[in-house]
Amino acid sequence: MLQNQILKSGYDITIDQWLVLKTLQENRHLSQNQIAELVFKDFASITRIIDLLVKKKYVRRRVDIKDRRKFELAITTEGSKIIENIYPIISENRKQALSGMTSESVNNLKVQLENLINNCK
Repeated sequence: MLQNQILKSGYDITIDQWLVLKTLQENRHLSQNQIAELVFKDFASITRIIDLLVKKKYVRRRVDIKDRRKFELAITTEGSKIIENIYPIISENRKQALSGMTSESVNNLKVQLENLINNCK
């Protein structure tokens, strides 16, 4: 549903790509492995997503000066704009998805999901 709303609004970005962008915005200087862990994706998927974000000019990738085996990732101006433009769509989607739920039930759901995630590690 959310992906359809994003596409209908004229944006050429997937939810996974947006999550990676948002994660980079909130946590600068993360490695690709750290990003993968935060968005629950494997390393190969994150590499493909970042490649697409670079191609779309939402992210800039540079070789790390201190360790040439690593890359520094930075959100471009276009990347910041797409985050800002899509955030209201995501926010409205979350609001609709959580409609009728109390804050207590949402918190309980979060706890249960965290338990599931931790059990799978």
